Amino acid sequence: MVVELGLDDDALDRLFRALGDATRRDILRRTLTGEPSVSELATAYDMSFAAVQKHVAVLEAAELIIKRAEGRERRVRADPVMIAHARELLARYELLWRSRIDRLDALLAEPEPSAAPPAEPITDTTHDPDEGE
Repeated sequence: MVVELGLDDDALDRLFRALGDATRRDILRRTLTGEPSVSELATAYDMSFAAVQKHVAVLEAAELIIKRAEGRERRVRADPVMIAHARELLARYELLWRSRIDRLDALLAEPEPSAAPPAEPITDTTHDPDEGE
């Protein structure tokens, strides 16, 4: 089973990189129900405004959020289309790994084949080291 969703490898790397950080996942969660400014987001974290901007940029590069200008502020909101893509992709990976684990479980549940008797040691009868040459 191949997991495909119409995203190229670079897009998948950006997606998983973005979701691989707890701060970015929290920012994404905060943008699901509203459209906070980057400044508003920054107040929620014990890090610089620039650091929060970088997290937002990673999420934006992964297309998980959409940023728009409103006067001097930048508002961000989650992109439900890409979040749905990510959810679908993860569901497909889950199916893939569950089927692999089920096959492994089935293999492990099979009875072991009966063990063959131990082989007789091989002895060299053509040359006796005690005899002279």
